[in-house]
Amino acid sequence: MLEELSIRNYALIDSISLSFRSGFNVLTGETGAGKSIIVGSLSFLMGGKAETDVIRSGSEEASVSAVVSVSKNNREVMDWLQSRDIESEEDTLIIRRNIKSNGRGSIYIQNVPVTRTDLADFMGLLFDLHGQHNHESLLRKESHRCYLDRFAGIEEEVIAYAKIFITLGEKRKALEASLSSERDRETRLELLNYAVDEIVKAAPRNGEIRELENEAQRLSEFEKLAGFVNTSSDSLYEGELSMLSLARRARTALDNAASIDGSLGEIQKRLDDMYYEAEDIAAEFRAYRENLTYDPQRQEEVDERLALLYRLKKKYGAGAAGVHGSAAGPEYSGDEEAILAYKTAAETEIETLSGAGENREKLKSEIAALEKDIIARASSLRQKRIAASADLGEKITAILTRLGMPNARFSASILPKTREPQADKSGQNAGASMVCGPWGTEDVEFLISANTGEPLKDLSRIASGGELSRVMLAIKTVLSAGDAAGSIETLVFDEIDTGIGGEVALAVGEYLARVGETKQIFCVTHLASIAVRADNHFKVEKRTEGGRTFTGVGPLSSEGRKKEIARMLAGDAGNAALAHADDLILKYGKRRG
Repeated sequence: MLEELSIRNYALIDSISLSFRSGFNVLTGETGAGKSIIVGSLSFLMGGKAETDVIRSGSEEASVSAVVSVSKNNREVMDWLQSRDIESEEDTLIIRRNIKSNGRGSIYIQNVPVTRTDLADFMGLLFDLHGQHNHESLLRKESHRCYLDRFAGIEEEVIAYAKIFITLGEKRKALEASLSSERDRETRLELLNYAVDEIVKAAPRNGEIRELENEAQRLSEFEKLAGFVNTSSDSLYEGELSMLSLARRARTALDNAASIDGSLGEIQKRLDDMYYEAEDIAAEFRAYRENLTYDPQRQEEVDERLALLYRLKKKYGAGAAGVHGSAAGPEYSGDEEAILAYKTAAETEIETLSGAGENREKLKSEIAALEKDIIARASSLRQKRIAASADLGEKITAILTRLGMPNARFSASILPKTREPQADKSGQNAGASMVCGPWGTEDVEFLISANTGEPLKDLSRIASGGELSRVMLAIKTVLSAGDAAGSIETLVFDEIDTGIGGEVALAVGEYLARVGETKQIFCVTHLASIAVRADNHFKVEKRTEGGRTFTGVGPLSSEGRKKEIARMLAGDAGNAALAHADDLILKYGKRRG
């Protein structure tokens, strides 16, 4: 529901902020006052195209923003918001759109930037604008089935059917993949078994390649290494001027000095620590030197082992083509881990392929059961849609008669989905066959004949915006009677009173008020007999100040409303007109301060 609307520098509007309530809201005013500007600003906020000429002269940008309340029970809206990580605050959203003089603009839902297409998709879940052939869900054929299903009360059945349809499709794809892979199954199994055997025999362990590379480098450069080790041992502990020998002398001398000057105690302690650390280093290094040997046979073993692991790494490690055609290794920490992961995946695929025959039979059985189930469900949906379509057509036609379209005929056409004819083995055409789709075995299309003798036509071929608005009003009246009007919470009607008056205008007002009991309605009207039914009445006025023209909008008090209805009746607020207005309000209206 639209709770607040703010418009800045849009056409003749300088700055207005309006608060709205639920129910039936009307906007009235003199011809040329700017009622179409309000509708235009709503269209702009709903994602309609906009040119820079909507920016008020002298301004750099125009902006429209709204506070919209959303129900957490509105599944379509909640799913849309969740898919884009947008959260409502206390079940309200702030929607903003602007356009600058350079043609650029920005759109935000909450503080999340969105595209104009996204805006139109989202606002289309909450709002319908009728009368200008834009934002009209009624013209989208794909929405006609939804309207009929809501009327029939079978939405939950349709959702359950759709889930089974999706499951059936997935099972069929799995079976098709299984059958197509049968031709290559033996070859694939042979390849996978060879890979597993090769990895099992090699038995690589994590970190082994790095260890072997270090050992190979040590063996290949043993002479250099031995020379460096001998030089280090001389410097560390063997020579007369080795580090340990010098440290020992310094320690003895410092001990004597510290016995004379106690202030040297801290330095003495640090030298002791250094000496003991040097002794530990010397002991470890001596053990390393004593175990340092060259084994040509070991060098040959290391080289062979590395060659084997390098070969496995190239075939099965990181960067190699993995099982199922995936890449093995960016997610693995080491080459050996990637090789072992390949082995695990290969073993899993072997198990799957080995049981392919059993799985295929299981899939065939599951598919047969799902097909039987979905055919039964589709048949049930079809019967309910056929029954509901006749009832919906009769009720809407009856309402259209009262809304000034006495010769109109409305039909919710049920069209079976068919598959193109295909020739059999003998070359004979087998004829078209009915098929199940994601929502059933039929498509639904709303058709109308506006005049006697004319054939039923697509709704988009209705030339009059007023007629189209009345068709939508009739549909919404019927749907709202069963509390099944769907996710759209706000309806905007413009031009609905085109070419009508008298009893028809009274009927239009009656039906608008009726829909307003379950929906928020905005209606721009010139007719007092419609405006008098409103729960909330707003007046659009144009004024001139300082050589500039301004359009303003504001709610009317009870007295102001009576004067406005009088003006709509007689063109002025004379006593007779006021008395007539008072009579209409007493008979049809709702008094609000």
